[in-house]
Amino acid sequence: MSKRLPEKLTAPEVELLSPMLNREGDSWTAGFRGLTLRTALQPIYSISHKRVVGYEALIRAFDNDNSAVIPLHLFQLPTSKAENLLLDRLCRYLHIRNYSCVQDQLNWLFLNVSPQVVTNGSQTDSFFGQLLAETGLPPHRIVMEIVEQPADDAERLRETVAYYKKLGCLTAIDDFGAGHSNFERIWNLSPDIVKLDRKLLTRATNDHKARQILNGIVSLLHQSGCLALLEGVETRDQAMISIDAGVDFVQGFYFQKPSTDLEHLPHAPADFDCLLQEYKARNQLALDPTRQLVEFFSEFFDRAITKLCSGMSMPQSCLELLNHPAVSRCYLVDDKGIQIDDTLVSDAGNRSMDPRFKPLESTSSADWYRQQYLRQALIQPKNLHVTAPYLCITGAYMCVTLSLGYYQNGNLQVLCCDILANPNSTDHLS
Repeated sequence: MSKRLPEKLTAPEVELLSPMLNREGDSWTAGFRGLTLRTALQPIYSISHKRVVGYEALIRAFDNDNSAVIPLHLFQLPTSKAENLLLDRLCRYLHIRNYSCVQDQLNWLFLNVSPQVVTNGSQTDSFFGQLLAETGLPPHRIVMEIVEQPADDAERLRETVAYYKKLGCLTAIDDFGAGHSNFERIWNLSPDIVKLDRKLLTRATNDHKARQILNGIVSLLHQSGCLALLEGVETRDQAMISIDAGVDFVQGFYFQKPSTDLEHLPHAPADFDCLLQEYKARNQLALDPTRQLVEFFSEFFDRAITKLCSGMSMPQSCLELLNHPAVSRCYLVDDKGIQIDDTLVSDAGNRSMDPRFKPLESTSSADWYRQQYLRQALIQPKNLHVTAPYLCITGAYMCVTLSLGYYQNGNLQVLCCDILANPNSTDHLS
């Protein structure tokens, strides 16, 4: 741009920006500082629906030789807040104008909004209302995406997000899980969608513990009333991790790269059926070791409980269980969830003990009622129950718990047994 912009843009801003747009066939371009700006759309898919449910609008800049200019360079060009605001609004205007021409009357358009622009602008963004009125695009088809980073004015940001919601748009927090992101922002802004940063996925690809953390974050987002979108999916393995994490939506090069060819946008990836079939097969295999545990240890439990009911002591009754190399400990719980006497620890359990967690070792009179395995055994006695691997509080190691409720002298009790959650633990079942 050659002329200097005023510090405050005067309304109506849509009329100020309209001359900067040009029609090229069935699409629009915009001019800024000698560059040609184009809209690129990248599809966003619902895993459960197995189809496109929206597109993220991305800006692409080209010089006079039609060579691509990196977006970072484009957004470094503004020299004032006014020009920064103008560029942000010009991009939104271009994207909405282009998306209005797309033969799609259903799916969402995800629009990025700079936090600096949001917090420096008016909370009642009259420009955006004018823009929707000008293009005829319904607000319920717009998802306003705010990059997750510290804002200069948190209260103004909250008011602006509230304005977009009042207008009828959905809101999304972008890049959650990177930098300064935290759940306080989720609670304050109550977004409809949270986009998880690709770094979470990269870590989950190489680290099983990070994968569990990713699954936990998705669960917390759902409990907070937010839909979860995982971006940056680039490989089939990452697609499988996304499915297992329980996210609602996925986006990334594995499915489709951003495209400026708006006339031939993809509507459905070909291999979602294959991905989900593979996930089902993997999940079925993952359950097999659990079933093995139940089948293998059923007779051990039956013999131990028979001995307990005949009056034998807990150490005598559970000796066979404790001698098994996969078993770490056995303990008895009453119908109120209170542990009877102390825990019996096997040689394997002693070897797994970490002296740093010694304050947690004694569990006499501990209350385990909150544990699902205990409640299941109380509700369904005479059935052997088994948990998924979890972190055992008594030693801070991963274990699987088997539990069986039985009656002794008319009183309901539960015999519990912890199994070391070693991926190869089923090799010991012989």
